[in-house]
Amino acid sequence: YKCQRHRKHGGGWQGCREKTGTGSLHGVSVDEPAKPTLALEYTYGRRAKGHNTPKDIAHFWELGGGTSLLDLISVPITSDTLRTFSIVLVLDLSKPNDLWPTMENLLQATKNHIDKVIMKLGKTNSKAASEMRQKMWSTMPKDHPDRELIDPFPIPLVIIGSKYDIFQDFDPEKRKVICKTLRFVAHYYGASLMFASKSEALLLKIRGVINQLAFGIDKSKSICVDQNKPLFITAGLDSLCHIGSPPVPDNDIGKLQAHSPMELWKKVYEKLFPPKSINPLKATQDPARDPQHAESEVDEMRAQKDQELEQYKRSSSKTWKQIELDT
Repeated sequence: YKCQRHRKHGGGWQGCREKTGTGSLHGVSVDEPAKPTLALEYTYGRRAKGHNTPKDIAHFWELGGGTSLLDLISVPITSDTLRTFSIVLVLDLSKPNDLWPTMENLLQATKNHIDKVIMKLGKTNSKAASEMRQKMWSTMPKDHPDRELIDPFPIPLVIIGSKYDIFQDFDPEKRKVICKTLRFVAHYYGASLMFASKSEALLLKIRGVINQLAFGIDKSKSICVDQNKPLFITAGLDSLCHIGSPPVPDNDIGKLQAHSPMELWKKVYEKLFPPKSINPLKATQDPARDPQHAESEVDEMRAQKDQELEQYKRSSSKTWKQIELDT
């Protein structure tokens, strides 16, 4: 299961869509060392529907690098793929201070792009665009008391909190804030929420969710909202009543200036876990210098070209100086 590779970095993003064809399923052992996703990676899996029938293919794109490579979401999400596309957002539970900004930036950038694609689709196929807008509400039961209070994500969304094995050792009050906050965000967007680790049982649950997104297998109806256990909440099964109010004293809530419930939860969360002011572009390492991608022949040629480039720069600099002197 390829999503296991997200254990090494925070703020992963994964998309998948279904199409008929042939191929094979990429598998990852639980004991296999995790490697960070490099930029935008692609793989696919297949599932047989029956004897002598074409197999269903799920196409998977993984976007690594946290929030530094957001522009790449336009590669897999297009008007041709959107109607069968789903988003899986992987958040690093072991880094609570990075969790909200990572989640907010990835979701907002993806939503903005999807809205543009739907708008573009509406100009050529208004029926398809209208069906997509109606489909947004499919995860929320018609009689759910929160239908008027939420804003579903435009396409199916699953939020996965990784590294639960580290998170479970956090202070209980910190776990409570993180769990309640993620439950609210997931419910507000009509998304599913689940925690994951190297545990085989948790990986099997995640695999089932991915199979449901990719191949339309029946959804799991199980639910776990106990903050002392790995959360597992299928879209539409939670409620604002059960989540409760933001975990802050009533006297302090009145002091927080917020224009929406989402902004209120953000302020409460960041009060306990202030975001670190790190430029994601500076934090991203150069993949060309990563030892795991080393190729002797390519690296030797790259070094030669770098040297030639430096010589060219020095030569050009001397030429421009000579021109200035002549002038």
